[in-house]
Amino acid sequence: MNLRELTTDDARAVLRIYSSASVHHLPRAAMEGAEAQQFVEQAVRCARETPRTHHVLGIDMNGDLLGIIKLNRTTTDGKLSYILRDDAWGCGFATTAVTELLALAFGALRIPVVTAKHRAGNAASGRVLIKAGFSRTEATGGFVHYAAKPESVGQTTPVLSLLNCRPHLRADDSTTRASRTGRQPSPTRFASACPRSCANSGSSSGPSTSS
Repeated sequence: MNLRELTTDDARAVLRIYSSASVHHLPRAAMEGAEAQQFVEQAVRCARETPRTHHVLGIDMNGDLLGIIKLNRTTTDGKLSYILRDDAWGCGFATTAVTELLALAFGALRIPVVTAKHRAGNAASGRVLIKAGFSRTEATGGFVHYAAKPESVGQTTPVLSLLNCRPHLRADDSTTRASRTGRQPSPTRFASACPRSCANSGSSSGPSTSS
């Protein structure tokens, strides 16, 4: 599994990710086609910004786009969120993605603290955040809030192996970029693709987190 930049070819895969099941714990409706196209176009524009304050990355497993993870940088911290396609829940993909994005935030980007939140009824996302190194800070307004600092990341529970856990393939998975083009997407290499001058951004649901 790797995190990668989105392209305009990912619109239909993004539409599938933001299904009614996946957005159940998010304050939004399922995505429609036009919005999905706008979403990936905006992600491409964000990747070109200097300095970069929004990172919108794909969670990719062997060419299959399983989810989206975001990191939004403010003047004082980073805000992380993610959403995972409903047939990929429970396999450790979200925990791995959050862990890798924290490594980018605290490493190349030198962000001192990253925060995240989820709706009070979405306990699965709370477990993901705790495993990745977040600590719960408060519960207010129907949301549970978390924060992570660099010193906490190295003390997290190891991520479970993903080798024997694969999402259930469906007929419309053929809309992913790899199956349409026959090419594997290039993974994002954090050290080179995300210079120190860039700022990352993010957002996330069962499993997902709210931005």
